[in-house]
Amino acid sequence: GARPAFLCHYDCPDREQPAVSVAERNRATAAAAVAVIVGMVGLTTASVPLYRLFCQITGYGGTTQRAEAAPGAFSEETVTVFFNADVAPELPWRFYPEQRRIEVRPGEQHLAFYVAENRSDRPIVATATFNVTPHKVGIYFQKLACFCFEQQKLEPGERVEMPVSFFVDPALLQDVSTQEVRQITLSYTFFPDRQASEALRRGRSAEAGG
Repeated sequence: GARPAFLCHYDCPDREQPAVSVAERNRATAAAAVAVIVGMVGLTTASVPLYRLFCQITGYGGTTQRAEAAPGAFSEETVTVFFNADVAPELPWRFYPEQRRIEVRPGEQHLAFYVAENRSDRPIVATATFNVTPHKVGIYFQKLACFCFEQQKLEPGERVEMPVSFFVDPALLQDVSTQEVRQITLSYTFFPDRQASEALRRGRSAEAGG
């Protein structure tokens, strides 16, 4: 019997297929290419926060965790936390820890301080990256408050103390892969935020001019 008319548009050999012009074909190809590019850009843009989230959840690469409160010490075992500070070569800041080490009992809250000084003649906005070593203990190093959670702005010649409140999760002592660790190094590196610094200077120039 005869095929339904609506099917013949797609697969009936006895009917002529609608012609597709070169222009239409080119438009379809261009649209597909644009869709692929947009998708690739979207994946690239999303990869940074997704990677950061992955590190925060797993402690990958020594990424430390965030917590609301310390549980309190559960044993007399102690861990020595060392403090390290670096700045990117292009950032004219002095940055160093006020203390080199602290003996802590896992679960016990502690407060440490870093000092940053802007040695330039202009205001600068910078952001600190951070991790701990050995990397495998990142998931057990918990921060309650930290200057690294947000951008830092220093005026020319300004010197500030920057606190970090933290504790070592007692689970460190129960995990067979980390229970031997008795030394942890917390490291920060400041990098300039050029866009934020330039926006700050432009804003102040506009205010001065107005």
